[in-house]
Amino acid sequence: MILPDVNLLIYAYDERAAAHAKAKTWLSGVMDNEQVFLSWHTITAFLRIITNPKISSLPTSLEDAVEIVETWLSRDNVDLISLDKTAWGLYAAALRDVNASGNLVMDAHLAALAMSRGATLASCDRDFRKFDGLKTADPLKA
Repeated sequence: MILPDVNLLIYAYDERAAAHAKAKTWLSGVMDNEQVFLSWHTITAFLRIITNPKISSLPTSLEDAVEIVETWLSRDNVDLISLDKTAWGLYAAALRDVNASGNLVMDAHLAALAMSRGATLASCDRDFRKFDGLKTADPLKA
């Protein structure tokens, strides 16, 4: 069970990214062979970043970006997940675990999501290693 961070999703679709080929191959394998969890925050970040002309000189069109997400969500092995009220304690503990502020607040949310499902959080972001009890993997490292 894998919960990918947005950085891997962006790299898989940004052909100009140095990690594009490796991320694309990894994501294809995961989508074909594993239970994948996506969060609203990750999808929103993907759409925000990949379509933003201030970030990319060749942004993806909104229509193409939406089609990418629809392709992911149409798969039986991909679930869109969120935390419910009962998981507040898990999120609060993750926040406190790293004394979160700024970007770590969102990282704590993804960490709590992954832990709530027993999933591995796949990311190139080393900050996720700070969360006690979170299983992490950097599929681009090797």
